[in-house]
Amino acid sequence: YMIGDSTMATRNLKNPKNKERGWGMMLGSFFPSDKVVVSNHAASGRSTKSFINEKRWARVVALIKPGDYVFIQFGHNDEKKENPKLYTEPGGTFDDNLRKFVNETRAKGGIPVLFNSIVRRKFCQDAAGFTDSLLDTHGEYLLSPKRVAEELNVPFIDMNKMTHDLVQQMGPEKSKELYMWAGKKDDTHLNIKGSRVFAGMAIDAVGKKIPELGKYIRH
Repeated sequence: YMIGDSTMATRNLKNPKNKERGWGMMLGSFFPSDKVVVSNHAASGRSTKSFINEKRWARVVALIKPGDYVFIQFGHNDEKKENPKLYTEPGGTFDDNLRKFVNETRAKGGIPVLFNSIVRRKFCQDAAGFTDSLLDTHGEYLLSPKRVAEELNVPFIDMNKMTHDLVQQMGPEKSKELYMWAGKKDDTHLNIKGSRVFAGMAIDAVGKKIPELGKYIRH
C-alpha cells in the first residue's frame, strides 16, 4: 500500500494528453504481479492531516494484513500554512501523524516504510540567471520522516537526497525533462519519464533496505 500526495499518486489517464504521473504509478512495473501487488492510495492535494480527516487512512488500515508493506510519503501539502485543513507542524503534528501511520500499520501486522518528499525543481537565481544549485523548499519537513523512522525503528528512504542530487546534476535545463514542462511550467509534478526515473531510484533504495522485497525486484 502507498499513501501520500500528488507526487506519488495515480493520475487520471482518460485524457491521453495528460502526461502527469506520480512515481507510485510506476512502482508495480518493478515487481512480478503474481508476487507483489502495489495498491496506490496516494491522493492529490492531501497532507497527513487531510488524509486522516477524510477517512482515507481508515480505509487503508482496514485492508492491511500481516506482512503487508505500507509506503508513506507526505510533506508537500503539510507545508501549506495558509490552509488549516492541510497544515501540520514539523516536530509536532506532522511527526504525530507519521507515528500514527506507523503504529496503526504495525497494529495490523503490517510493515511501515517512511519516505521524505521528492525535490522540487527550484534552482537558485542570481543577477545573471539560474545557477546550478537547487533551493530547498521543504525545510524541516524532510527531517521528520527520518526522525520518526529512527525513533520507531522503521526503514527510511531519503527520496529527497536522491532526487535532489539527480536534478542538480542534470541542471536547470535538462532537468525539465523530468517535470511537467510541456505546455506549462510545473516544478513539482513529474511527467512519464520523471516518474519512471524516480520510481527506479526509490525501488533500488527499497531493495537495499528491505531484502524481503528486494528479492522480487526486476528492472
